[in-house]
Amino acid sequence: MPRAVNDAPLTTRAARDRLAVRHQPYWRAIEAGAALGYRKGTTGGVWLVRVGDPTAGGGYRQNTLGRADDAVTADGEKVLDFRQADAAARNWLTAHNRVAAGLEPRAPKGPVKPYSVADAMADYVADYVARGGKSVGTTQQAVDAHILPDLGAVAVGRLTRDKLKTWHRALATAPARVRSKDGETRHRDVANDPEAPRRRRATANRILTILKAALNHARAEGKTTCQPDAWTAVKPFREADKARVRYLLDDEITRLVNACPPDFRQLVTGALLTGCRYGELSAMTARDFDARSGTVTIGRSKSGKPRHVALTDEGTQFFKLVSAGKVGTARLFERDKLVKQATRDAKAETTRSGWSKSDQFRLIRAACVAAKIAPAVSFHELRHTYGSRLAMRGVGMGVIAAQLGHTDTRMTERHYAHLSPSYVADTVRQSFGSLGIVTGTHVTPMQLRGAA
Repeated sequence: MPRAVNDAPLTTRAARDRLAVRHQPYWRAIEAGAALGYRKGTTGGVWLVRVGDPTAGGGYRQNTLGRADDAVTADGEKVLDFRQADAAARNWLTAHNRVAAGLEPRAPKGPVKPYSVADAMADYVADYVARGGKSVGTTQQAVDAHILPDLGAVAVGRLTRDKLKTWHRALATAPARVRSKDGETRHRDVANDPEAPRRRRATANRILTILKAALNHARAEGKTTCQPDAWTAVKPFREADKARVRYLLDDEITRLVNACPPDFRQLVTGALLTGCRYGELSAMTARDFDARSGTVTIGRSKSGKPRHVALTDEGTQFFKLVSAGKVGTARLFERDKLVKQATRDAKAETTRSGWSKSDQFRLIRAACVAAKIAPAVSFHELRHTYGSRLAMRGVGMGVIAAQLGHTDTRMTERHYAHLSPSYVADTVRQSFGSLGIVTGTHVTPMQLRGAA
């Protein structure tokens, strides 16, 4: 006989947020012998339903209902809030009870329709959430934009090497998308960007990795029995991740900072003095700055762990200025946000607000145009400027990794090791001497620089 369930607090996001992360689900009784479950991962949860059934393994029959609305808004299909999950659980129980009473035949084991790539992606994302995946949002975006439109309806067993190779190559040649309104697709102009082909191949490789992971997961779970030859035979593009790091020289930094409007200038200055990501800076509060130790604390970085960024004297002075007069929970970096358009009879109304997810894109491009920096740098390349500056001054890769929040030095070495003072280079310059074949000149050439 099924054990009684101690009801867990699942009705609100706040209540679920207080629950400990664990693989064992939390349960809330729906009716005698049946319960709605919630499995808590580090970045969200999954809704489950179970009912006592002596004919099922372990004495229960269990089913997954969908993702919980912990990190994304509920849509009533793939992502459910508590009310929607409760309704879905009761509908499932009704169908189960009709089968148990002999009113309907039990559904045959295995899928009624061919198991498709869309099914594999849905199962993989749900498992990724339950395991505490760090990039649920970006993974789902890649699935929705690049995998489902072309491959979603294809049965996993009907995937072929040629079909996947064609899809992978098409990803690498498609122009990069830019953020746009719902229902609208716009692409970035990369006509004069020599790095664009490499970046598109790198993106295609990342999306291929997600697809392979989902298909391997489906096979490991017994959802499909086909051989993995179709997807294991598709290899990623070589040399796609060896990016040429773009960084700014001192004179470019000065021009860029001076070209920024005041609020954005503070944000750009903060990035150049800390190497922090845009999201880390926009979430930073006054209590994250410790003037005594000369550090700022990043509560949760991309790696999922907190870190402390050591500041220079200039950096400490800057953060004293931006934190002056602010309470601990106040945002360090704010901007004027328009709340009411100007009319003939009244001026526009603004309020002080934090920086939103995409506010930096247009501003950094406009500042680069005004500062005559071409091609324009992205906000993330301010972070590269910080790391490159440390590397060129002989700072060890371990220290740079700690400042930037890398989990180890592999990423740091890939981006910045070539900029560090080299024993080989220094020895060659000191020992080779002069051949005397280069004539001198009194003309000092102007340095025109687009990319470092």
